[in-house]
Amino acid sequence: MIEISPDSDFSIHNIPFGIYSIDGGKKHVAIAYGDYILDCYILSKLGLFDSIDIDGEVFAKPFLNDFIGLGKSVTNRVRSDIQAFLLDDDNVIWDAQNQFLFHQNKVTLHLPIQIGDYTDFYSSESHARNVGTMFRDPSNPLLPNWKHLPVAYHGRASSIFVSGTNFRRPLGQIKDLDQEGPRFGPTRKLDFELEMAAVIGKKSEWQEPISVDDAMDYVFGYVLFNDWSARDIQQWETAPLGPFLGKNFFSSISPWVVTTEALAPFQIKSKVQDPPPLPYLQEKEGFQYDVDLTVHFRTKEGQSKLICQSNFSNLYWTVAQQIAHHTVNGCNLNVGDLLASGTISGDREGNFGSLLEITWSGNNPILFEDGNTRTFVEDGDSIMMSGYGEQAGKRIGFGNLVNTVLE
Repeated sequence: MIEISPDSDFSIHNIPFGIYSIDGGKKHVAIAYGDYILDCYILSKLGLFDSIDIDGEVFAKPFLNDFIGLGKSVTNRVRSDIQAFLLDDDNVIWDAQNQFLFHQNKVTLHLPIQIGDYTDFYSSESHARNVGTMFRDPSNPLLPNWKHLPVAYHGRASSIFVSGTNFRRPLGQIKDLDQEGPRFGPTRKLDFELEMAAVIGKKSEWQEPISVDDAMDYVFGYVLFNDWSARDIQQWETAPLGPFLGKNFFSSISPWVVTTEALAPFQIKSKVQDPPPLPYLQEKEGFQYDVDLTVHFRTKEGQSKLICQSNFSNLYWTVAQQIAHHTVNGCNLNVGDLLASGTISGDREGNFGSLLEITWSGNNPILFEDGNTRTFVEDGDSIMMSGYGEQAGKRIGFGNLVNTVLE
């Protein structure tokens, strides 16, 4: 039996799916267990899934989409068969473990899904109030529509990459307050946004809305999501159609997709919504997830600091409501689509999910032990996001999402 730490994100109760390769070889579907990965393609060849009606070649694809698209009746069987195998030391397949079992530090993890479309929501009331207080009316920070519908914009799927991808500071137009016109140059206000993203696992038909009570049938699982943002570029360009170059340069996700079944024990009742939403957004039993989220900031000088402790439940709108609203006009969803939550901020300092809020638009710098300060992310700095739920000895986590700004 594989020994794993009690505080591992990847316990027997998790079994998340991802894509890996070794030394530039072919990409295969894998699961994470403790510090190890298990190759599902090789396990299929060795007969682990013989009782399931599944073509093992689906595990030899470079993305999870085809596997996810088989539906939960199949993917849940695969997951449960792997769990049973991990608990069965006498299974003869273990004799070939050198073919399918690898330490995570020996493999390369890849973008787990081929993302066709990506939508970013704006569903944390605390975040929306903070932004409205800074840039609009402190006495009335929410826009008139905010409590009536899940606000969102359509993002750029082509520039979403996996954890470990490093990037250059983006360029764009910036309008300084003391200047009449804009200038062109690198952003001076590079920011992160702590988010979660739902991975769509079931195709919907065009012009057939998904009801709010059926919506969760379309979610395969979740990943951590960092919506990197260039605040000064974003501020100049946003009116009237919303963010563009301030957002589309780069976003990142964690490599392991944690299933909705693994997260089921962490469902908690969603927040009371006042005023009540329109009927198509009213849920019989709405829920969020009690998943702790953290952000660590590591400076180029080597100083690291915990700067945010939030929770997935710090959202006003639920994923089911997001999906119902997204499709109510007939818009269709496809397997592999990504729906990001928007910045997940709590209602007090220490829970804010962006530097914009943590430093209050640069007015309250973060002080590190070596005396250096930060208001936004500088070249050479790294941001690490983590998330997990834990109860009754069961821990379900997402691993880390880490990116560094190149110098």
